[in-house]
Amino acid sequence: MTSTSQQNSATPSSPTRRIVVATVAIIAVILVALFGLASLYTEFLWYRQLDFASVLTTQWIARAVMFAVGFVGMGVPVWLSMFLAYRLRPVYARLSSQLDRYQEVVEPLRRLAMWGIPVLFGFFAGFAASTQWETAWLWANGVETGETDPQFGLDISFYMFDLPFYQSVVSFVLAVTLISLLITAVISYLYGSVRVGQGELSISKSARIQIAIIAGVYLLFQGVSIWIGRYASLVSTHDRITGPDYVATHALIPGQTILSIVAVLVAVLFLVTAFIGKWRYPLVATGLLIVTSLVVTVALPWGVQTIQVTPNERALQSEYYQKNVDATRAAYGLDQIETTEYEAETTVEKGQLRGDADTTASLRLMDPSIIGPTVQQLQQVRPYYQFHDTLDVDRYTIDGETQDAVVSLRELNLDGLGDNRSWVNSTMTYTHGYGMVAARGNARTNEGEPVFVEGDIPSKGFLTDAEYEPRIYFGEESPEYSIVGAPEGADPVELDYATGSGGTENQIYTTFSGDGGPSLGNYFNRMLYSLKYQSAEILFSDQINEESQILYDRSPRERVQKVAPYLTLDQDPYPSVVDGRIVWIIDGYTTSASYPYATQVSLSEAISDSANPQPNLLVDDVNYIRNSVKATVDAYDGSVTLYAWDETDPVLATWQKIFPSTLKPISEMSGDLMSHVRYPTDLFKVQRSMLGIYHVDTANAFYQRDNAWETPKDPSNDQALQPPYYLTMQMPGEDEPTFSMFTSFIPDGGDRQVLMGYLSVDSDAGSEAGTVREGYGKLRMLEISSSSTIPAPGQVQNAFDSNQEIANELNVLQIGDSNVVPGNLLTLPVGGGLLYAQPVYVQSKRDTSYPLLRKVLVAFGDEVAFEDTLAEALDKLFGGDSGAETGDQNVDPVDPETGEPTDNDTDSGTTTDPTPEPTDDPDSGSVTPPAGSYEEALAAAKTALDAKTAALDKGDMVAYAEADADLTKALETLLELSE
Repeated sequence: MTSTSQQNSATPSSPTRRIVVATVAIIAVILVALFGLASLYTEFLWYRQLDFASVLTTQWIARAVMFAVGFVGMGVPVWLSMFLAYRLRPVYARLSSQLDRYQEVVEPLRRLAMWGIPVLFGFFAGFAASTQWETAWLWANGVETGETDPQFGLDISFYMFDLPFYQSVVSFVLAVTLISLLITAVISYLYGSVRVGQGELSISKSARIQIAIIAGVYLLFQGVSIWIGRYASLVSTHDRITGPDYVATHALIPGQTILSIVAVLVAVLFLVTAFIGKWRYPLVATGLLIVTSLVVTVALPWGVQTIQVTPNERALQSEYYQKNVDATRAAYGLDQIETTEYEAETTVEKGQLRGDADTTASLRLMDPSIIGPTVQQLQQVRPYYQFHDTLDVDRYTIDGETQDAVVSLRELNLDGLGDNRSWVNSTMTYTHGYGMVAARGNARTNEGEPVFVEGDIPSKGFLTDAEYEPRIYFGEESPEYSIVGAPEGADPVELDYATGSGGTENQIYTTFSGDGGPSLGNYFNRMLYSLKYQSAEILFSDQINEESQILYDRSPRERVQKVAPYLTLDQDPYPSVVDGRIVWIIDGYTTSASYPYATQVSLSEAISDSANPQPNLLVDDVNYIRNSVKATVDAYDGSVTLYAWDETDPVLATWQKIFPSTLKPISEMSGDLMSHVRYPTDLFKVQRSMLGIYHVDTANAFYQRDNAWETPKDPSNDQALQPPYYLTMQMPGEDEPTFSMFTSFIPDGGDRQVLMGYLSVDSDAGSEAGTVREGYGKLRMLEISSSSTIPAPGQVQNAFDSNQEIANELNVLQIGDSNVVPGNLLTLPVGGGLLYAQPVYVQSKRDTSYPLLRKVLVAFGDEVAFEDTLAEALDKLFGGDSGAETGDQNVDPVDPETGEPTDNDTDSGTTTDPTPEPTDDPDSGSVTPPAGSYEEALAAAKTALDAKTAALDKGDMVAYAEADADLTKALETLLELSE
């Protein structure tokens, strides 16, 4: 009775539950659809605003077409196999009791399975095919290179564009036929078309025809796959090289030809069996195919290798090694490298550097990887601003002279708002950074700080004098999204910058006037972006108006990657002021992993060094690379411009057919932009990685491999490679210094720390609109003569660290809980040899401290010098007549306001501060004794340091500066007494 009442009470609620479940399901579907619509449509709005909508729609169309092809290509054959296997089953077949039970289980689900299984496989195949849209579109639009491979005589484009597509198609067909064969066999067995019993296999005629045809098709495409494998051998690794060697050419490729023909013949036998019913012939032929495969792919190559190649390896393999060397050097742009034997001097003589004075005078001592905290401390201005940890190196014309500069942008840092980080503040008030900061690369103040030629808020300097737009809405540190814009005449709400402090602070506001993001002027867009960012404030805020825009995806690399998905982007975008605008300049590479005979490289390994330990890459293994595109992103409105830098690149030409009208020619590049273009860092790293082995250009040298090189470890971080450096220098044989990038090489493996090679690349593209300066991109290699023993960077650093005189001076610099921070160890080919120069920074261990440039190390051969300035160090090393007097004063301390050298003897280019007189000014907190008393000078340094600490704790920056100057004088006295 109780049970019955419980059932009756539950019955009325069943419809209710179904309604609730259906309602929840409908709501879920609607929400998923809304979020999907929000994602897709806002993406379209983003691309349309940038005038790159065709890039997105092309990808959507390509993916949709490939999905359809994959879905139909898999779903239809699977459905047809299931349909035929069931439809042609024997109606009166006697089945075992076990099969009867299987049928009882399967039969209720048969209709669902008949459609569900093909649809399921179709979806998987469709999604997999959609990811291959690039392969298909490259095949359909491939551009010939005009160069042929030496094995088959085919254009190189066949391997780069056609072969990957053919391999994908064959693999797909093989997968479809194999799945169809398995499903046919299972259904045929389940419904009695295939019976196994009493040691016999019985197959109905219909099942035999179906299985034999599918098996024949499978073997037919196996033959095609083997045939294509002959061409794939040109991009496969064989022994020490990529591409076929002697064994592959004389055994493996002919064997694959035979094997593919045999596979086709076996396929024909299966097709014949479908009609004559004789399984013996195709089964025997399949066995022979397996045996043949073992013979031609294993036994024959082993025999040729053992009997012919191993005893005569140099002679037989030479031809193929040469092909690998030539192709690899061409694929990485190394075939035009200019190599010079360099008999490097290792002894110093008076006046030895006189002919290279311009190079030493322009030597960049400001290390962009170290002075970030210094720039942050001196130029942050407000806590809601920040600078990138590592600054960039650029060049500008200052006072009529082009010189290296260390630059960075003052970007927004919302974390600096603290408790004021409301939605309105972080989205609509604090929307952008402000201004570029630039410092001379070869100058410092008396305190060791950078000499800023552009900076502060409001901005002032040589760029401000020329007028430029300082606001930074798009950068590497920009917020996730900001909402900007207002009708004309409305009160601005975006904080531009603030001046003053405390009660006298004056806040200046602005309104974004560019076209930087999709409109939020209608409620439909507001609803979509509210869903996208899951923010109800976007939908309900009264401050959003008809002119409002939403800025998002603001990183320069992200913007370029989205509008040019085929590019691999350099890891180091850098900002420049071009034609009155701050723009981010980004180098884009086209790559391929299918260049015949060329050895592959791992991009992530090649570009990893102490400056970039964890690269973020979309592709990795490649064997072809070109710097085909120069891209710019406007820091104010986010507009992206792509320039076809290498118009001879077939990969770029192919992508231009796929995405027409998205690139501009070089002729449209302004002269100002051209003057800031530089040779890309990551390409140079890849090239130096390959040059470790492929600096040789003959097969014999490659075979011996007794002269392999590697990039030295960073002297400051022995767990990572030393990065290449930009600087203005003059290579031997050149007429004048040029903005360049360099790296060095040491012997591969072992403990021999000597230089074997020095590679530089001309990185100055010139300043003529639409024209690249002749010489740009020229790779120049100095091969150090084996008779010259030039210490490697690590050995120089070791000499620096172990020198007793230098160690004493370092102890002085570390008085008062300070750290010594070595800067970039630069190498210059001057004076007939190789000169090392390294700035040395000193930084207190306090949280508020920042590194200051205090000393300079120079080394030439086995000689080292460690002085306050580069001029002094060179004069000490080269007997007081280094030739640096022609312009070296700029590397001495300069006045931070005027940028002029202070206390310098301009005739000699060295600092000539007189011995300081004693002072008893109690306000200064220090006493500087006359020279002669080491203990008194040490006491004075301690007193000045205490006064400096006390001033810092009180926030009295005037007293802090005075105490710092006193400490400097005391340290200089200590250094004089220690000599």
